[in-house]
Amino acid sequence: MLLRLELMVMRLIQFMEDNVRRVGVVGSGSHMRVLDGYDRTYTLALAAISAAKPLGEFVDGCRTRTKHPYPEFLRNAGVHVLAPLDHPDPAHCLLSGTGLTHLGSASARDQMHHASQQTEQELTDSMRMFRWGVEGGKPPSRTPGVQPEWFYKGNGFHLAASGEPLLIPNFGEDGGEEPEIAGLYVVGPDRVPYRLGFCLANEFSDHVMEKRNYLYLAHSKLRRASCGPELRVGSLPERVTGLSRIHRGDEIIFEREFLSGEAHMCHSLENLEFHHFKYNLFRQPGDVHVHFLGTATLSVAEGIVTKPGDLFEIVAPAFGEPLRNPLAVEPASFQPGEVRAL
Repeated sequence: MLLRLELMVMRLIQFMEDNVRRVGVVGSGSHMRVLDGYDRTYTLALAAISAAKPLGEFVDGCRTRTKHPYPEFLRNAGVHVLAPLDHPDPAHCLLSGTGLTHLGSASARDQMHHASQQTEQELTDSMRMFRWGVEGGKPPSRTPGVQPEWFYKGNGFHLAASGEPLLIPNFGEDGGEEPEIAGLYVVGPDRVPYRLGFCLANEFSDHVMEKRNYLYLAHSKLRRASCGPELRVGSLPERVTGLSRIHRGDEIIFEREFLSGEAHMCHSLENLEFHHFKYNLFRQPGDVHVHFLGTATLSVAEGIVTKPGDLFEIVAPAFGEPLRNPLAVEPASFQPGEVRAL
């Protein structure tokens, strides 16, 4: 069973202000309230779980310290935006995702692989899994449906906030955006996963490496990913419409609509959550999970080759401020032969 912490649509944001960590509440107007007594969304969620209250209701009952104009506040030089949910110990924050979950995602995947050296059988496997999702990804409530594609992204050390760079490792072959929605979860002391809400996400991947052989998918996903800047408390809208852009200097070299929400998905959210949290490993008390829900929009499928210095921008009005991340190269930090025998 997965319990929902929801009551109303509100958005939370984590940030550092003059080197002090804070949590803010973004309302429907143009102002943000800073919560008193909480410096992490994580501790706020644990307190709501302990109080047996929906997150929105619990936040409404919290005292606020100050009120700031928003989004002007975010442009203050003393403000650094953080990911909307993290863990004090990054090793206890799991990043994972599901693919081939959206209507149109299979065609994007095939288009991306069209010029690769993969076999027809490998391409057929992708299409077969997509069809399984279309046929069995939305079962009746509380009934297991077909398993989606699943992958591991890393832990909290791979989690970037809006404004922070997405990194191509020195051995990487590509750095490609994947505009998505991510579900944000905290596992309670009772081992029940509690969903706080959702945020914009860039499930950044190495698509050139993946093209070489689909069995390299696991390698291609071990990259930094970004989410935020805001956590939308409550349920996922049935239809999410946004834009994915790539800026190169003063030019926009890519701009496409991206669609999400269950109306545009071949799997229900309940089914995706079940097939992630059915593993006892992923229900460890106190752990944080950032789970990427998939996309059908990829610039690499249209022949775009990204370069360091490009800026990724993901916009969806339902989720507040845009998610923006520059692309950079991570210098070499490990060489062959550096493993030591004891």
